[in-house]
Amino acid sequence: MTVLETIIISLIKIVLIVVLMLLTVAYLVYFERKISAWVQNRKGPNRVGWLGLLQPFADVFKLLLKEDIVPEKANKTLHTLAPFIALFVAFATYAVIPIGPAVELFGYKINLVVADVNIGILYVLALTSLGVYGITFAGWSSGSKYSLLGGIRSTAQMISYEISMGFSIAGVVMLSESLSPVKIVESQYGWMWNAVVQPIGFITFLVSAFAETNRLPFDLPEAEPELVGGYHTEYSSFKFAGFFLAEYANMIVASMMIVTLYLGGYQIPYIDKLGLNPSIQVLLQVAAFLFKTAFLLFFFIWVRWSLPRFRYDQLMDIGWKVMFPLSLLNIIWVAALIMIFGL
Repeated sequence: MTVLETIIISLIKIVLIVVLMLLTVAYLVYFERKISAWVQNRKGPNRVGWLGLLQPFADVFKLLLKEDIVPEKANKTLHTLAPFIALFVAFATYAVIPIGPAVELFGYKINLVVADVNIGILYVLALTSLGVYGITFAGWSSGSKYSLLGGIRSTAQMISYEISMGFSIAGVVMLSESLSPVKIVESQYGWMWNAVVQPIGFITFLVSAFAETNRLPFDLPEAEPELVGGYHTEYSSFKFAGFFLAEYANMIVASMMIVTLYLGGYQIPYIDKLGLNPSIQVLLQVAAFLFKTAFLLFFFIWVRWSLPRFRYDQLMDIGWKVMFPLSLLNIIWVAALIMIFGL
């Protein structure tokens, strides 16, 4: 494959990812409303389009047509930059997540991942660390006490839970002996899913993912009853839509990362023993990855409408006094498994 062909294939992958993610985010908002309506015994969106399926597009047009208001005392440069940072971090993370094995297409061997790099996990951790800047800049640059409090809360919360998340991933890296998401998926052959081998790491990563995406019961950076709207109080129109889009995109990224690291990725246990046509096998594996991701997205939404928000002191106590020690315990557990069973 020539350099030009590689660039063209990579650009096609990027365009497909961006288009699919924008549509997925739009309809994830729709399904969140429908699921919340089901939980609360009401109907949800049912006016715009059949069963309300065009409601996401109506929401987009409404946000785009609203006036873009910038507070007089805001730092206009950072105020404008913040939502773009949040969006960049959210979408750039997709680059290293494999949704299926390599496939033969039009005479080319195409990897179903935008960038198969051997430091993919470090890339993801670096980007998630940058995500806090978008929220912090938004809070500080708005010139509002409510926004500033939301930004400060977010900084403390995301740093606290990133540590637990990093130590949870360390157990996965120890077992797979690789920082490549593709290699990590391949190391979970059969039922050797990391969620089974190291359940403590799975739980700590899952809880940390809720905190990192600012989802209930960890949505303290927004906390409408306490902070009006948190870090994005002074945002409107397209800029507010950017934060809204980034939050749901991060939720999809978190679900895909959980699937990749702990639920076998696109692996279907022993599917290679069935003697299926290679194309059908790849389609089934991609479908398995999407199904696992969809289940986790439903779980994210279900939890939001089932649990109350923690107080801020409870949030920090859980992060430092529960999650951090558990993530360290998981590393000891994985090390013991490797020493005793040679995994």
